[in-house]
Amino acid sequence: MDADRLLTTTRSVRKRLDYTRAVSPNLIQECIEIAIQAPTGSNQQTWSFLVIYDQAKKKALADLYRRGFELYAQMPREERPADDPRQQQMPRVVDSAVYLAQTMEQAPVFVIPCIEGRFEEAPQFAQASMYGSILPAVWSFMLAARARGLGSAWTTIHLMFEQEAAELLGIPRNVTQAALLPVAYFTGDDFKPAKRIPAREVTYWDTWGARR
Repeated sequence: MDADRLLTTTRSVRKRLDYTRAVSPNLIQECIEIAIQAPTGSNQQTWSFLVIYDQAKKKALADLYRRGFELYAQMPREERPADDPRQQQMPRVVDSAVYLAQTMEQAPVFVIPCIEGRFEEAPQFAQASMYGSILPAVWSFMLAARARGLGSAWTTIHLMFEQEAAELLGIPRNVTQAALLPVAYFTGDDFKPAKRIPAREVTYWDTWGARR
């Protein structure tokens, strides 16, 4: 798979996760080996990846996710014009999000990427550096998984109850969870690029709001 196709067809997979096929731990480890080639601030390499196969722990995490999902679903949403691509996609996105929330624990494996440190009170540059040191690795993991026939969904709603998840999994208090990825083989043959707002409409030159 060439790089452009890989980058433009790696989707958050929800309804197309194949819950019936086992995923080898060796395959997950291979994806993590690729992920940790991502950039890391000051070469700290303070990342870690918690891989969860235990069914009881997956169910407990999924329950936390569902609690958060109920709260998230009640939050007000920005109204957009009917011809906005984001508005047109929302019914399908909502449907797949609800499906994932209802069935998440059926995924054969969860991956929780983490990084050392707590940064709630840190200045913005420090927070940006911290997340900039783990999120590229998470995306690299998703790309590596995609190239091997695995789908994943980047979720964060369980972080509403991050400390409960940490206690469940034995994560130290000085470690920050960045996401929760349910991982499985995907059904169907392939994915296609998503419909996005054209890049020229979100690109400014030299000054905010200035377009070519």
